[in-house]
Amino acid sequence: MNQADRLERLKKRYGKEKTPDSFGAPGPRRARQIGGGSPKNSRETIRRLLGYMEGDAPKLFLAFACIILNTIGTLLGAYLLRPIINTYIVPVDGSRGDPAGLARALALMAFVYLVGVGANYLQARIMLTVAQAALRRIRTDLFGRLQSFPVHFYDTNSNGDLMSRFTNDVDTVGMMLSNTLVQLFAGILSIVGTLFLMVYTNIWLTLVTLAMIPLMMKAGGAVAKRSHKYFSAQQASLGAVNGYIEEMISGQKVVKVFCHEEAAQEEFDLLNGELRDNQIRAQFFGGIMGPVMGNLSQVNYSLTACIGGLLCIFRNFDVGGLTVFLNFSRQFSRPVNEISMQISNVFSALAGAERVFSLMDEVPEQEDDRDAVVLKPMEGHVVLDHVTFGYDPGQVILKDISLYAKPGQKIAFVGSTGAGKTTITNLLNRFYDIQGGSITIDGVDIRHIRRDNLRENIAMVLQDTHLFTGTVMENIRYGRLDATDEEVIQAAKTASAHSYINRLPQGYQTMLEGDGANLSQGQRQLLNIARAAVSRAPVLVLDEATSSVDTRTEKHIEHGMDRLMADRTTFVIAHRLSTVRNANAIMVLEHGEIIERGDHEELVAQKGRYYELYTGLSELE
Repeated sequence: MNQADRLERLKKRYGKEKTPDSFGAPGPRRARQIGGGSPKNSRETIRRLLGYMEGDAPKLFLAFACIILNTIGTLLGAYLLRPIINTYIVPVDGSRGDPAGLARALALMAFVYLVGVGANYLQARIMLTVAQAALRRIRTDLFGRLQSFPVHFYDTNSNGDLMSRFTNDVDTVGMMLSNTLVQLFAGILSIVGTLFLMVYTNIWLTLVTLAMIPLMMKAGGAVAKRSHKYFSAQQASLGAVNGYIEEMISGQKVVKVFCHEEAAQEEFDLLNGELRDNQIRAQFFGGIMGPVMGNLSQVNYSLTACIGGLLCIFRNFDVGGLTVFLNFSRQFSRPVNEISMQISNVFSALAGAERVFSLMDEVPEQEDDRDAVVLKPMEGHVVLDHVTFGYDPGQVILKDISLYAKPGQKIAFVGSTGAGKTTITNLLNRFYDIQGGSITIDGVDIRHIRRDNLRENIAMVLQDTHLFTGTVMENIRYGRLDATDEEVIQAAKTASAHSYINRLPQGYQTMLEGDGANLSQGQRQLLNIARAAVSRAPVLVLDEATSSVDTRTEKHIEHGMDRLMADRTTFVIAHRLSTVRNANAIMVLEHGEIIERGDHEELVAQKGRYYELYTGLSELE
């Protein structure tokens, strides 16, 4: 694979989405795109951004009033130079200057400028407050949307790219709201006011200045067009780099075990090189705007000075008027330059905003049916009736699965990797909806049970552990937030975790960080089992829950789990068949079908697939 193809593969994987490759892997296998690229509807994006500022409309009104006051102060202060020169410095009537009058005029000019400076300071404070409030709303909405997405969304999208939208993209939006928006409005207002005073001062010199505007706009438009494209590419490349870094950091042990450091460095270099190239192009075309417009402004200033001097000689144009007009000529070009330079920030912010809004516009998890019920209490009678399911409609994973489980029963799933064992437990939680058949709990189809009620009554212990930053006590209590300290400790005893927790530096108050990096894999799993124990959920799912613990610890856990499962409906997925010997029923799955079922003795007596797995005559694929 050449570097170009390799780069495209990396950009697709880390910049847009992660696509499961293995048969039976959780998540849809069809790739989806959530933004990136050039903004498709800048007007709609701007409208949505302004919508986040509607709550601060009075502050916005005051800020824009301050901008108007600052612009008037700046223009009026500049125009006062004309009567000062013509009256007090070089009187047009040939009389001597008036130092006292000059002092009063300069004091008035200073006062006008001071008012403008004060107004500018006030609007800056107000806009910072408004912008940060808008960013808070955007991040709150964005995080809320993330909570509403189905599980398969996270199975198919890069965590790093999602985090980049929270940080880099939202920050570029904040910069535009606090600075760029104000500068654009102030620039436009300054251009209009300056043009009015220029016409009032001298119409002929004004025409010279206006003749340069089409040239400046054409040059600025050509640069802005390129800048727009490369700033969008820059944001997309930044998301890809963040996605790759996030995955490499979280998987650093695997990288080192398989000596993948050099390959990881090469892949990062490809993504980083792409980001560098896009940033160079974006920053070049964004930065060149100022010099281009500045040089054209200098040409305009020189032409105005030459023609104005001729008018003073041959048409009796006053020196004060020429001085003021030259000042206005430069002042007229300054907001044009600033607006042109801010265009790159606008494009960058719009590209970031569209990436944020494209994430917000993702389809959330399907809402509960209007007739959805709440089962209280839920007993745990679970029935799967001819269930058919596939992550991809064209690839069926489960085929005509039927089984039932009563409270207190332990149902085990065994079979080859990819046979569909974990998929069944995902369907119980409605992480995905089935395509055929039905799943009922206590006689009610789970599609007619409120999701929050369904999931709070199903406790899961997964093979992959996850602990949050916080104390051991808080991590166990995550299973039921209203659990007392005594209930948490009892749950830890049930999971055989109490003794090792007491040996930690602060016991149950020991802080865990980095997903419990200061604990062994087995200890982390014990905390996850304790979390399930404290939940009081009537249905328990154990997906290779003891795969990360040693045999001695496993025996302790099994005794605790027997107590835990006494009144619960339990589903167990295990490759270590010794852990399912005491199951009430064992389901042997192959290629999405139940090919054998029964208890341990019955299945061994049949000498079928389970017998081969148990005796080691056949290995799990």
